[in-house]
Amino acid sequence: MGLELSHLLPGRQRAALRHRADGLRAKIRPMTVIAVFNQKGGVGKTTTALNLLAGMAQRKQRPLGIDLDPQAHLSGIFGIRPRLADDSVYSFFMRQRPLAEISQITESGVFLCPGHLELTKLDTLLGKSVNVVNRLRSALHGADAAPDSVVIDCCPLLGILSLNAIFACDLIVIPVSADYLAFQGAQQVERSLNALEPVLKRRLPRRYLLTRFDARRKMSSEVFDLMAMAFRPGEICTTRIAENVSLAESPARQLDVFRHAPQSAGARDYRSLIDELVGAGLVA
Repeated sequence: MGLELSHLLPGRQRAALRHRADGLRAKIRPMTVIAVFNQKGGVGKTTTALNLLAGMAQRKQRPLGIDLDPQAHLSGIFGIRPRLADDSVYSFFMRQRPLAEISQITESGVFLCPGHLELTKLDTLLGKSVNVVNRLRSALHGADAAPDSVVIDCCPLLGILSLNAIFACDLIVIPVSADYLAFQGAQQVERSLNALEPVLKRRLPRRYLLTRFDARRKMSSEVFDLMAMAFRPGEICTTRIAENVSLAESPARQLDVFRHAPQSAGARDYRSLIDELVGAGLVA
């Protein structure tokens, strides 16, 4: 039961639920924090965040999704559309409201901190101080720690929201749709991450994921070859997400691909992606 439903319980049970949740947050750190990011829109970023979360839930986890894209497409697919900015992750940044108070349970078994259009104002309101860019990291590794994995859907701009995700994450997944502009966006991500290394004091683990792959299209193979030349071999996913009708249909039905078409090629590919990340020791 999510904390957002706790007001339906009698007072004593409500207090017990909050006490138990506080204990979990105090003792357990997240298994893995994954940021899904590319500095180009339309590459399958939200689709990847959606189905990573849903695939983890299929494995009996209770992952936490954080929608840091002001367009809030991930939130909409999960059926959560907060009318007020204060009911979204915006209030975490502006009022230091705990993520546990913002999160809502979805029908996919995922807890979600929804996005809101007001997130566009944060760069102007907050600036980019060290404390601001580390705000999400501090929460996820502190009292707001989630018991299972966290997946952050980023906006395509390298602003305060994406920087918070990058500073907080253990792994960054960069979807690259099989077209040249998406590849260029991924190259920009690589340059940005390399520039941040002195601040992060490490090379952030990353995986470049080819999406919307169609073996019949010459461009798909060309983009794959370009990725092999541009990025470290061990940082390119073996799994390729094929162009698939079910992946395109499921958001319109407010469903992840596992609920929409569990036997589809899209579901198979995202299961393979999670298996690959688990096998590499990047996801528990």
